[in-house]
Amino acid sequence: TMFLAAGAVAALVAFQVPMKVWQQLAPWIFLGGVALLALVFVPGIGKSVNGSRRWLSLMVVNLQPSEFVKLAVVLYAASYAVRKAAFLHAEQPLSQTLVKGFLPLFGVMVAISLLLLLEPDFGALVVIVAIAFGILFLGGLDWRLFLGLLLLLPLGLSAILVAAPYRMQRLVAFLDPWSDPFGKGYQLSHSLIAFGRGEWLGVGLGSSVEKLLYLPEAHTDFLLAVIAEELGFVGVLVVIGLFVWLLFRTYAIGRQAARLGRPFASLVALGIGVWIGVQAFINIGVNMGVLPTKG
Repeated sequence: TMFLAAGAVAALVAFQVPMKVWQQLAPWIFLGGVALLALVFVPGIGKSVNGSRRWLSLMVVNLQPSEFVKLAVVLYAASYAVRKAAFLHAEQPLSQTLVKGFLPLFGVMVAISLLLLLEPDFGALVVIVAIAFGILFLGGLDWRLFLGLLLLLPLGLSAILVAAPYRMQRLVAFLDPWSDPFGKGYQLSHSLIAFGRGEWLGVGLGSSVEKLLYLPEAHTDFLLAVIAEELGFVGVLVVIGLFVWLLFRTYAIGRQAARLGRPFASLVALGIGVWIGVQAFINIGVNMGVLPTKG
């Protein structure tokens, strides 16, 4: 109830702020997000949970700055794409597009990535990179640069995986969680058990067994597994359908804003759609065992 109330108040405040003001504040909001990311490394302020230093302790609740940075990246990347529109399109020489249009944002994203990897928070890194370059693509980035990104990003993410042994272990566990069901595959195996128990219509709302300390992080990362157990295949379909409807509405708003000649508002709406879509896709995939556990 407390979090719903706080979210409702934040939404009411956000609705009162004109998009022009968000556009003007975008660089400062982004710098504030970066400062919050850096604060997690300050002793006494940052809090470590399960080996990751991703939270700021506010006594009553822990704050995860990377979630605010996702919104900051949406606003900043949209503002950047509007400001640099003349340098992003294929009409310009490739060298000018690279130096004046792409590299400044790329440098900023590298700095953000380093902070996230130090926490470490690989999942947030993937989502934030997808948001930034998704907005650049929607903003008209030269197709040659975008093609180069599509080739380079998998190599970079693969290098990050190889550099951290625990990430490779998670990848191996994801491929066959039953090979070590009480170790590396514990979380995924219990998630799959929850899906199996739910069958078509579930065991009933509130009747999940897996959430009773069997399935780690059942209230956050593996919430869909609990929904699958309690509401079954039909419940999961409803959740996915709601996400599809939400994404459809964000893109409809983005298209309408573009038709009205409001490129910043259009890119913000589309960027939020990319954010929700990528994060939901990763979370659903991890819960169902078709993607490796992030983190």
